[in-house]
Amino acid sequence: MRQSDIVAEVSNDKQTLTALVEQDNRVVYFYIFAREDLRDRFPKMRACWVRNLVPAPVNDDTDAMEQGIAPMLAAQYCRNLEGEAPLDPAQIQILWNESDDGAALWYQGLLLAVIPGWSLYIDHSVCYSAGCIKQNPLTFPLGSASTNAQCELAEKTRLFWRDWQNEFTNPWPKIQRKLLESYEDRFGPSLKYYLINQGSWPPMAISQHEDEENYYFFTVGMSIRPMPQIDIVFNDDAEKHRRIELAFSVGKEYVTEENAVQMASALSGYAQVPWTTLSWLGEGHTLMSPMAPLGFEGHVISSALCGPADKMRLPKIYGDPVNQFWVSPVFTSELEFAQAKPNGGFELVAAMIENDIGFVFAPRSAVM
Repeated sequence: MRQSDIVAEVSNDKQTLTALVEQDNRVVYFYIFAREDLRDRFPKMRACWVRNLVPAPVNDDTDAMEQGIAPMLAAQYCRNLEGEAPLDPAQIQILWNESDDGAALWYQGLLLAVIPGWSLYIDHSVCYSAGCIKQNPLTFPLGSASTNAQCELAEKTRLFWRDWQNEFTNPWPKIQRKLLESYEDRFGPSLKYYLINQGSWPPMAISQHEDEENYYFFTVGMSIRPMPQIDIVFNDDAEKHRRIELAFSVGKEYVTEENAVQMASALSGYAQVPWTTLSWLGEGHTLMSPMAPLGFEGHVISSALCGPADKMRLPKIYGDPVNQFWVSPVFTSELEFAQAKPNGGFELVAAMIENDIGFVFAPRSAVM
C-alpha cells in the first residue's frame, strides 16, 4: 500500500478549520479538523468516507482500523462494489457552508460528500457520502435533495457562493439598502458609515445616526452569514436565532462624538466573534472589551433592554428573521456574576431593567 496523498486542502474563511481530501491506492476520505489552538474545544477530526478505489471488502475493514489507517467501506454499504477511479485534484472543489463550520466536497460538478457544521459540536462524527447506500459506522447515505436536507443545503450553499462571486447577482447592495432603510426609518439618516470588514468577505460596516439626545451605531451586514452552533443548540427553532445585528447608543450629554465613536468601535470586534471563535451570540451573552467605557470591563448584549416603542423590525435575510441586540457596558462585578452561573446573563439583564437601565448608555452604578 502506498502512502496516502492530500489531493485538496482548503481552510475556511476565518482559518479556524481546515478541510482536506486524502487518498491512497485503496480509498478516498474527506476530513475537517480544527486549528491547533482550538483543539481543546474540538479535538476530534471529522472523517467522511468518500469512495473505495478497489473492490469493497465483504466485511468491515477492521484490519485497517487496527493499523491506524483509513478503512474501506464494506460491500453491503457501497453503491459501487468494484471500486471507483481516484480523484483528479484539478476536478475537486471544497465549499464551506455559510456559517463557516461545515463543508461539502464537489467533484466534476457532482456532490460527493458533506460534513455538516453541527457535527463539530457533538461527540461523534456525522457525515454523508454519495457513494453510501446504507447507514454504517463510517458514513450516512447522502441521497438526493428530495430525500436528504444535507444534500439540499449543499446545493443552496453552492448557489449562495455563485451569487456572491457574480457582480450582476451580488446580494450586498440589496441587503445593505434594506438594513439602512430600517435604521433610518427609526433613527434618521445615516450620517457616517464605517467599513469594518477590512476588505474581506462578508462586507460589513457600522452606520452612525443621531438625534437631539443620543448617538446611535448599528452593524450592517453581520446577518449575511448565519452563526455557528445555532442548528445544534436550537434545532427546529434555529432560523429564529441564527442571524443578528448589533447596536450601541450613548447619550450626547456625557460624551463627545469622538468618544462615542471610540466606544462604538467595540461593535467592530464583536461582529467577527461568532466566526473567529466558532460560537454564537444571543440574549444575555457577555463579552470583554478594551473598548468599554472607562471603569467598565465589557458588555452584555440584549434586545430586552430596548422597550417595545424603540424596537426595530429588521428585514429578513435569506428568509430568516434578523435579531437586533444592543451592546451595553457592564462592570467587572456584573461580568463575573453573569459568567459564574447558567443564565447569569439573563439575571443581569433583568436586574438592569429593574434599575431602569435601558439600551442608551449613561453613567450608572453597578447592579451586582
